[in-house]
Amino acid sequence: MTTGLRERKKLQTRHALGAAALELAVAHGLAEVTVEQIAEAADVSPRTFFNYFSSKEEAIVAADVERARLMGERLAARPADEPVLASVRAVVREMVAGAGDRQREWIRQVRLVRANPTLVPHQLAAYATIELHLAQVIAERTGLDAHDLYPAVTAAAVMSATRAATTRWLAADGRADLTACLDEALDLLAHGLENPPVPGHASPRAP
Repeated sequence: MTTGLRERKKLQTRHALGAAALELAVAHGLAEVTVEQIAEAADVSPRTFFNYFSSKEEAIVAADVERARLMGERLAARPADEPVLASVRAVVREMVAGAGDRQREWIRQVRLVRANPTLVPHQLAAYATIELHLAQVIAERTGLDAHDLYPAVTAAAVMSATRAATTRWLAADGRADLTACLDEALDLLAHGLENPPVPGHASPRAP
């Protein structure tokens, strides 16, 4: 999917505002940060800020929606005959491998949300947006209607699995491998949840 110059500039501004909001909230505390400060840090006007976000809280969780956009683009670009979960696994691996500074930004965001319950509704809204977008991409890949159960259930399951895996990874404070955690979670989806793995043994890998 080709993105035009205007759209790229809008995405850059959106990312700059989200990054500034997160940076300031981490440095000074969520309550101390104003929209005016965020706009100044991103070198735009407060009016421009409100063209992108309704609040500083929404800006802080904006990176989640950006990851969803990238995931959707990459998923849509996978081979059409590739199984959906295999495509999801490949895309997730690509995004983790190329995350770099974005991964550190993500960790800071998660910790900030945990420390500020007022951010939770905004993050849940971002998750709902991500899940809907993912379901639409899955529907297009499979030729199904976006309102059919398969795209909706698959998107919800993938989102839940990735959240559970990343929660485990964050709890390990860097001692676990994120790709391995995600692989294990997606393996559980690929093999079904009827029979739990044997305690002390990793889930069998999907073919």
